Amino acid sequence: MIRSKLRTLLLGGGGAAVMLATALVPATASASPAPEARDTAGAAAGFWSCTVPPGYTFTSTQNTLNCGDSGFRTYYFVQPPADNLWACTVSDGFTYSSTQNTLDCSTGGGFRTKYLLRTPKTGLWACTVPSGFTYTGTQSTLDCSTSGGFRTKYLLRAF
Repeated sequence: MIRSKLRTLLLGGGGAAVMLATALVPATASASPAPEARDTAGAAAGFWSCTVPPGYTFTSTQNTLNCGDSGFRTYYFVQPPADNLWACTVSDGFTYSSTQNTLDCSTGGGFRTKYLLRTPKTGLWACTVPSGFTYTGTQSTLDCSTSGGFRTKYLLRAF
């Protein structure tokens, strides 16, 4: 009786482990859909790519054997830039209002900066002053830091 229950528990646990391992194995297709939507913040769906196409930004990287003749290469999760998207680059027509130090954007190991993209508009506190805007106030903050230290944040006004 005890052996029968033990055998049932072990077989059930082993089956669950196989299902979990299968679910966690990453896809190897060169244009696979995103395995998760952790950084999309309502933006258009992205995809994994060996390059970052013009007009796109990337929100994550991983090493892959899919993008070259030999050795590991960087695989980018690319998507169109959008307001409130955490991205690894600041796209034309956008500013940013916050930064974070992360391994998500690393292309060769080590921490990199990730930016909270924002569409510029009057009344937005931003880390840069984009073309077509001036500013009516400033504040010293850690929000915009790319190297650990206080930076200036600007209260934008369109002109």
